[in-house]
Amino acid sequence: MAKSDSFFIRKTVDINNNNTFQQDVIDLGAYVDALGKSVLRIHNVQVTYSDNTGRSSTISAGDVGVAQFQITTQQQGDIVRDDDKSVITSGRVHMANLVNPPAAGLATQVSDVNGMNLHEWTNGYLVGVEAIYLGGSANTGFEGDVYCTVVMECTVETLNTSAAMALALSQQ
Repeated sequence: MAKSDSFFIRKTVDINNNNTFQQDVIDLGAYVDALGKSVLRIHNVQVTYSDNTGRSSTISAGDVGVAQFQITTQQQGDIVRDDDKSVITSGRVHMANLVNPPAAGLATQVSDVNGMNLHEWTNGYLVGVEAIYLGGSANTGFEGDVYCTVVMECTVETLNTSAAMALALSQQ
């Protein structure tokens, strides 16, 4: 099976702080060619939630900030459940600012145990579509917009019989 050296695809989406779903496309046309039997394998995904400068997001006084993301093979209108076959990965983070006396600031407690949060696969996640979608949402517990950045380690490979079967089974 011919594989390329690994490379990184990066994408940032402003998921706001008003409980609305935001989404943007990640163009894979340079890597995926169904007729040429070229597919993308995502080996792992690193996720960062930040403000617009890349720093940690500020949480409102005595509040909880909740942010979530998803990467899917199809365009979505909102967050979908993890049993949706278009979901590649998803995750959530809960950040609490429990400073006493209350003042806006960085989170004093952080948890990402709620949600799939799977970002590394044993054999990678095979993608045979020319675009995937990064979407997410954040609540009003954040002082400003939340930016979700993903960095995906990927390789390109030729679609052979076993890879075609794996792709068909994931039903993208």
